[in-house]
Amino acid sequence: MPKVKVNDIEMYYEVHGEGEPLVLLHGYFCSSQQWNHFIPEFQERFQLIIPDCRGHGRTTNPSDELTGRQVALDVFELLDHLNIEHIKGIGYSAGGTALLHMATQQPERIQSMILISTTAYYCEKCHSAARTYFTMENIPFRQTHIYGEAQVRKLYEQFIAQKDSSDDITKPYLSTIQEKTLIIHGDRDKFFPVDIALYMYDAIPDSYLWVVPNAGHPLVRGDHADDIKRVALDFFTKDWGTQ
Repeated sequence: MPKVKVNDIEMYYEVHGEGEPLVLLHGYFCSSQQWNHFIPEFQERFQLIIPDCRGHGRTTNPSDELTGRQVALDVFELLDHLNIEHIKGIGYSAGGTALLHMATQQPERIQSMILISTTAYYCEKCHSAARTYFTMENIPFRQTHIYGEAQVRKLYEQFIAQKDSSDDITKPYLSTIQEKTLIIHGDRDKFFPVDIALYMYDAIPDSYLWVVPNAGHPLVRGDHADDIKRVALDFFTKDWGTQ
């Protein structure tokens, strides 16, 4: 699969299938491989564009910056390289935050989107839970970060430094999002309380909310993944909001 020079990085990406472009953005510490089990069903209907985001997997990050805003700019550069003007999108966790930034930076390019286990802002409870859970020893998808321990350590340090960044998207900005948006959130998410999903649902005008009962943060894998794939396909291919 190819790499392309995007801003100051070398970005790895995969393209699968044909049809309307659908961008899949992975979560922090993860990689494009997070979406492998989505590919078989979705590539029958969409052209899937699945990058390794800045600093993750096979994508470099020579800078010290790793924010949702910057990832959004990187993805737009990738789309320009591929001559893709309009997309649908699915973002998981930090990938969803990047998708929110895309929807506020260049709203005319996003047709509809799904935010899974996503936050628009990082509260102290979010930071505390994440710092307690993640250590250098238990970084997920470790084997997909091909540049070794130096890459993993840098990701971890940038993750800890997020508490001092200003990557939040406030309600006035969320309210400018005109795209049809589905918010999927576990009611037992230990990192992002369900109040954050309600905050986004209240702010984004054309939004839908599915709070998954007895579900935590990693919704794109495990017991709930098949239901999420089914609902996502329905959301993208049918005319919601007519009832």
